[in-house]
Amino acid sequence: MVRLKDIAAQAGVSVMTVSKALRGASDIAPQTKTRLKLLAQQLGYVPDSMAQSLRSRNTKLFGLVLPSLADPIFIPAISALQEGAHELGCDLILAQSLNVPEREEACIRRLLSRRVDGLFIAPAYRLAPAAPIYDELLQRQVPVVILGQRAPFCSQFFNVESDDLSASSRMTRHLLDLGHKRIAFLCGPQASPCALQRLDGYRRALRENQIQPDDRLIFAAGSTLEDGEKAALQALNESFAATAIQAVNDLVAMGAANVFLSQGIRIPADLSVAGFGNVFLCEHFRVPLTTMRQPKLRLGVAALEIMQKLRRGERPESTSLSAELIIRSSTAPPKPQKLQLTNSQ
Repeated sequence: MVRLKDIAAQAGVSVMTVSKALRGASDIAPQTKTRLKLLAQQLGYVPDSMAQSLRSRNTKLFGLVLPSLADPIFIPAISALQEGAHELGCDLILAQSLNVPEREEACIRRLLSRRVDGLFIAPAYRLAPAAPIYDELLQRQVPVVILGQRAPFCSQFFNVESDDLSASSRMTRHLLDLGHKRIAFLCGPQASPCALQRLDGYRRALRENQIQPDDRLIFAAGSTLEDGEKAALQALNESFAATAIQAVNDLVAMGAANVFLSQGIRIPADLSVAGFGNVFLCEHFRVPLTTMRQPKLRLGVAALEIMQKLRRGERPESTSLSAELIIRSSTAPPKPQKLQLTNSQ
């Protein structure tokens, strides 16, 4: 391993001069800096980042905790954070909580042991009003940015989010504008604030159009393809009468759509289906999916801006961005008569 003293010996200067030159110190002549940096590169010198972080108390590391690294909805945000960190000369360490609070705490503690300069967290939501690990982060004054809506246990931190309430209402209005009156909703986990906002947005749009929400058209789903499939089977077994389905997210929508299509139900001729999120698969699904495009890339950029302000000791503001309605071929006007959907098995 090449050390500073090896470069100094070959260049005929002191170790201090080499150190200052590689750090870009102002009291070293530009020609000397250029010569020593070129020599260091030729010799294959690699700076000791651990030693540098001990001196500066700055590791140039950020931690990112997500429910699942395989969830396509997070890919744009990861990309934005990764690129932003790279521009700052920092690295991003990823961890997944699998939506389990105990695992999330373990991930956070491991990242803290790496002395990260800040944490980006998409929380594992829970119904409890407090979470010890978040209280500890607050006490330790660790810079934290919440990716998504805040719940009571993490309400003390700044966050970036999309306006899911308004976006969900807009999706319901799109279905209403097409002529649908019986719109079913596949809702997400009860502990998830964004899932609750999307359900509230659906109900709000119905009421604004003088339609009383029917609880018989609301089905507990979840957040995965499998959850969507189960919810669709439940709806079919209950012989629900609907002309459109609105799902809490795209994966649930596509899982449900697969079941309907397998039962010979045509989309959108017999049933319109809409999602939320605009994951990459939407556009390439069997029936390209109407959805709401969340500004995940912009939210990632905004999260990094908040983090930088926190690190500078400034007080930033949380960010909420609007989503965009993307209309594809999975939604269309209903048939003149209501369709009674039943399980053909």
